[in-house]
Amino acid sequence: MSLARAERKLTSRGHERRQELLRVAIDKFAEQGYHPTSVADIVGEVGVGKGVFYWYFTSKEDLLREILKDALLELRRHQQAAICDEPNPLRRIELGVRATLDWLAEHPEVQRLVDFARTEDTFADELRRGREISTEDAVRHLTEAMGQGLIKQGDARTMAIAIRGITDEISRTATDTDSPPPVEAVIRMTVHGLTGGAS
Repeated sequence: MSLARAERKLTSRGHERRQELLRVAIDKFAEQGYHPTSVADIVGEVGVGKGVFYWYFTSKEDLLREILKDALLELRRHQQAAICDEPNPLRRIELGVRATLDWLAEHPEVQRLVDFARTEDTFADELRRGREISTEDAVRHLTEAMGQGLIKQGDARTMAIAIRGITDEISRTATDTDSPPPVEAVIRMTVHGLTGGAS
């Protein structure tokens, strides 16, 4: 998004209009695919002209970047709400994984857009930032767990990447098959795998 657009202060009506464009775009992209969906398709559904679209977004690519950023922010808020009162770092990881799988299961259209964005170099930076934030969150919890002697010392970054990879892949597979993610299996592979627990 251009600096001018990023600095614009939206009124409550402007914020609502922007959110409406984002919601319609998500639905259209999920229904028709990203490339076949035009700006005209999106504004036609909302009932506004293209000028309104370009007030908020510089392009269709900019729009999808904003969808990805907003989704990451919403997901992180959901995770933070799940773990905020938990003192045990391993339990925080478990609650975070559960919150992630729950949120993605409730938003399969976002998961599909993320899967699409992975195939396009245009959106690599947004996805990389999302992965880095997720990894750093997990590294903090894992490092704390090691410091408390809850798990063996090791490479927290590698462990965090493995947890994120398992969670991402399971969520993607569940979305592709329209089935609920096997949350307990993911917890066994990640959290219980860290502790060597059999349960």
